[in-house]
Amino acid sequence: MSRLLLLLLAILLGPAPVNAGAWLRQKDSSFSALSVTGYRETNGSAQFKYALYSEWGLREKLTIGLDAEEHQLGYGHALLFARLPVADLGVAGRLAAEFGIGAHHQQLQAWALYKATLSWGKGFQTGYGGGWLAVDAALEYRTHNALFRKLDLTAGFSSQRRIDPMLQIETAYVPGRPFYWSARPSVLIRPDTGPNTWVLGLERTADRRSIGVRFSLWREF
Repeated sequence: MSRLLLLLLAILLGPAPVNAGAWLRQKDSSFSALSVTGYRETNGSAQFKYALYSEWGLREKLTIGLDAEEHQLGYGHALLFARLPVADLGVAGRLAAEFGIGAHHQQLQAWALYKATLSWGKGFQTGYGGGWLAVDAALEYRTHNALFRKLDLTAGFSSQRRIDPMLQIETAYVPGRPFYWSARPSVLIRPDTGPNTWVLGLERTADRRSIGVRFSLWREF
C-alpha cells in the first residue's frame, strides 16, 4: 500500500473534520469520504486512483473542505474550498457558491488550480422514499493547461433502508478538445449502527473502454 493511501486513511479514520453541493455542513460537524477506483486495462494490467473528500462546518453559513485525487500514473490534484449559501428557494431548492484554490500536478511538476462553483440542490419524496438531487456548474482554471467548464449531477435516496441507489454524472468541456464525461451508478450500504456508510459502484469514463470498480467509505462526525 502506498504512503499516499496510508496518509489518506489516517486523515479519514482519525479525528478529522452526505451533504455537499448546495447543502452546508452544520457547525462543528464534518464528513469525509475515501474512494479507491480500480481499472483493468486492455493489456491485462490494473490501474488505480485514490480520492479524498472532506468538509467541516466552520460556521453556520460557512463550510470548508478538501478535495484531492491521485492517479497511479503520477498525476492528481488537491483543492481547498469554502462554501457559502446564496439563496433558499423553498420548495424549489437552494443555491450555494463554492470557491477553491489548490494545485494540479504531473509527476514532480505542479501548477496552481482555481475553481468557482454554483450549486443547486433539492430534496424530494417518492413512493420509494426520500432523496436528493444536486447540480453543480463550475469553472476550473489550471494555469498550465486550460479553463474547464464542468457540469455535474448527483441523485440518490436517503431512506431508512439499509441499501439505497445513487447516480453521479460528471462532465467537462474545453474548447478544441473532446468532451469528457464519467458515470458512476452506486449503492449506499449502511450498517445497523455507527457513523460509516459503504459505497460500492461502477465507473465508466469517456477516455476508457473498460469499466472501473469504485469503493468508498463515508464517515460523519
